[in-house]
Amino acid sequence: MKELFDRIRSEDLTAALREEVVRTYRDRGRKALAAVDAGAVRRYLDFFVVSGRTAEYVVEDDFCTCKDFTYRGGCCWHILAVRIALASDCFERREEWYIDHLQGDGITTNNIMNNSE
Repeated sequence: MKELFDRIRSEDLTAALREEVVRTYRDRGRKALAAVDAGAVRRYLDFFVVSGRTAEYVVEDDFCTCKDFTYRGGCCWHILAVRIALASDCFERREEWYIDHLQGDGITTNNIMNNSE
């Protein structure tokens, strides 16, 4: 599938490539494209974050914090959205650390490390 993302990088996110994403990834492809189109993919200094229907999900390389990834493994639509966003350069750049954003919401590094609030 690297070839698909290389083509998006060189040709931009054309209608034909969008169709190929949906053909290849089905519902996950549709959701990923919708997230990219909606501006739901943000690149912080430490992570990519994708806003889903009910929460924000941290994506780093081939890892995502969503339940689909946790239980099923493999490529969830959040990871796919980040790959598409990177290839098409369609993501919001945030010049801040996501961990600082979390701390502003009352979540601390200690909470994360101890898995408690």
